[in-house]
Amino acid sequence: MAKILCTGGAGFIGSTCAKRLLKEGDDIVIIDNFNSYYDPARKEKNVAEINELAEELGRSVSLVRGDIRDKECLRSIFRENDIDAVISWAAMAGVRPSIEDPELYVDVNINGLMNILEVMREFDKHKLVFISSSSVYGNNEKVPFSEKDRVDHPISPYAATKKAGELLCHTYHKLFNMDIHCLRYFTVFGPRQRPDLAIHKFTKLMCENKPIPMFGDGTTSRDYTYVDDIVDGTVRSLRYVLSHSDVYDIFNLGGSHPISLKDMIYVIGEELGVDPIIQQLPMQPGDVKRTYSDYSHAREVLGYEPQISFKEGIHRFIEWYKGGC
Repeated sequence: MAKILCTGGAGFIGSTCAKRLLKEGDDIVIIDNFNSYYDPARKEKNVAEINELAEELGRSVSLVRGDIRDKECLRSIFRENDIDAVISWAAMAGVRPSIEDPELYVDVNINGLMNILEVMREFDKHKLVFISSSSVYGNNEKVPFSEKDRVDHPISPYAATKKAGELLCHTYHKLFNMDIHCLRYFTVFGPRQRPDLAIHKFTKLMCENKPIPMFGDGTTSRDYTYVDDIVDGTVRSLRYVLSHSDVYDIFNLGGSHPISLKDMIYVIGEELGVDPIIQQLPMQPGDVKRTYSDYSHAREVLGYEPQISFKEGIHRFIEWYKGGC
């Protein structure tokens, strides 16, 4: 159907989406720098699975081991491939690490995105899905969070870079007629989840009978969203951008069922058949109190409707985890 450039396509969500695109008949190009934020071997395994599926389906996959901060690398991709659209996951992730090294987050998440937009403009390419984050809402008092809410008070450098990314996308839409969707993902979980994220980390600790670090009193909550639902919303967004012109929009992709930290821990424990050992610790800087998506706009425009409950998602994640990740 189309040739899609997936920046950061070897990661958790990008690789899951790449498989979906292959099954729908698309060819893909992946650029990923396989950095050491977590074990690069996990990304290597993701890519191996993508290549195996592409071979089965007779589709094309190209992998570029490069960095979005390298503009000439991006240019070479567009010179060698007739790219129809870009989905941009590539970014430095994580709220707490962004507080330790904000300059790196600005360099990758803002300058890297600028490179993508500039190279797209040079090659007269106009279709982009930019992956933003629910972190842009900060400690929004109004719930659920709507795309119409003001997002002028981020509480971490990571969140600030994602808000800046949305603004850059809007600027390029207005100046250069780019068709762009910005997708605000709400805490994504499921098979192949990054090991630094809470569900994966807590599962590992419980399996090893080690204490669970619970920051705060356990009442903070997250709108956990299963990866297949996130991928469905992302692909729907891509198809919309490919088939429409004069497009700029922002969508929440979430589940609208926030789960408290304490409940999340006990659901994992119940699925594993263990009693969690909880070590209560102070709240961490940059952590928001809650996330809660209003995805009615995505439902109306994209037909997005999440299907997998939190409990079912945890069951599927743990089945994958027990299978050796």
